[in-house]
Amino acid sequence: MVVAHARVQGEAVGDGELILGKKSPNFGVAIVIQVWNVGVDIVVPLVLAQIVAEIGSARQPVFLAAGKPAHFVAQIQDINKRKQAQEALQDAHAESELFINSVPSILIGTDAEGRINRWNLAATQTFALPASAVFGKSLKDCGIGWASPNVAAEIDSWFHIQKGGRPSDLLFEKDGERHFLGLSVNRVTFANEQSVGLLITGADVTERRHLEEQLRQAQKLEAIGQLAAGIAHEINTPTQYVGDNTTFLKQSWTAISELARAAERVEKESRNGGAFPEAWQALRHSIQEADLDYLLEEIPRALEQSLEGVQRVAKIVRAMKEFSHPGKEEKSPLDINRAIETTITVARNEWKYVAEVETTCDAGLPLVECHAGEFNQVILNLLINAAHAIREVVGDGSKGKGKIRVATRHEPGWVEISIQDNGCGIPEEIRSRVFEPFFTTKPVGQGTGQGLALAYTTIVRRHGGSLWFESAPGKGTTFFIHLPVKPPSNA
Repeated sequence: MVVAHARVQGEAVGDGELILGKKSPNFGVAIVIQVWNVGVDIVVPLVLAQIVAEIGSARQPVFLAAGKPAHFVAQIQDINKRKQAQEALQDAHAESELFINSVPSILIGTDAEGRINRWNLAATQTFALPASAVFGKSLKDCGIGWASPNVAAEIDSWFHIQKGGRPSDLLFEKDGERHFLGLSVNRVTFANEQSVGLLITGADVTERRHLEEQLRQAQKLEAIGQLAAGIAHEINTPTQYVGDNTTFLKQSWTAISELARAAERVEKESRNGGAFPEAWQALRHSIQEADLDYLLEEIPRALEQSLEGVQRVAKIVRAMKEFSHPGKEEKSPLDINRAIETTITVARNEWKYVAEVETTCDAGLPLVECHAGEFNQVILNLLINAAHAIREVVGDGSKGKGKIRVATRHEPGWVEISIQDNGCGIPEEIRSRVFEPFFTTKPVGQGTGQGLALAYTTIVRRHGGSLWFESAPGKGTTFFIHLPVKPPSNA
């Protein structure tokens, strides 16, 4: 085939005059032409350009007698730059996919309708679902075995958040086991600035949850260990006067039994016609020996003290049982006032020598959904810190004690607890660090620096509340706990 007319664009072929009169295989360009109404392809090697036939309905090709085309008109265009741009775009896409799949955290993207359009390798490994199985589906029904209640409403709410959300403790099942999921949800505005999707990152936090639970339980047991000697003393004191009163009743029983027998003898003889003088004399002697007036006064007091001692021991044991119980994984309604009373009882030996504890509890306080064991631990840490702060001021308390005031009050939807002491206060230069893990001002062996750090994690992250303090050096410190009655779903 000879080129009869040439119109060249770009630099792939050169000037059109250079290829006039040449056969198509000789000018080193690509020709893939389908001739109109013939169905015959004329193909020569592809170099850097493509020729697009301009054969259309307005101009019919010329045929030879044998039915082969006589000539055609073609346009040659350099597509080298377009090819390079396409290859660069493909490379960039591949690098982007490699980068996203190299991220160790879950990364999920959705469009404005909530359909999944991004699913990285970490998501595949976490949920055991390949990207091909979830693309175009909603998170609610993409195959994840959600086990959290109301998860559909939770996911729907993500499209209405104004700022990023951090839902935690979302439950899902995998291979017959329950896992905890911690996520960070952010709204993403697309290029058209009219639709908004979601960018979700996170991880399976099951192992971390178990470690945190073990740490909390270990700290609780550590606290109980530190309180053990004091608790033993608290139990020993009422047990001792129960024992003393029981001994007194035993010793008094001899005189009481003799008095009872003498009275019985008088009663029998009187029923048979009159008591003999000897019987009356024995009764009077028993009354004198027994010191009846003393017994009538002291025995009821001894019984009352014994009952009080037994109740005191039972209260301490019950408080220890409630305090040390590991609790449930799920939040449950808790009587905050009772929990505070229990913890004050457990910690009594820590504060009783240096402070008096006053409680002002709102009787109308509603039940609060929380983890009881974790809340008790927070109150214990704050009480012990208050007692230690007061001890730095009053010493052993022999010249006067300090004061710890614990109060609760109800606000609409919230409960506030305050623990105030008149101890040494917190210096200004360390106030920003009191909630840092392992930060402590106590001597080596007296503090781990975990108390307030775990208290902050428990109240703020685990319960969606807030924890803060006000302090004046030399005057004391007040810690405030603000808890929602119904914690948010992401807490």
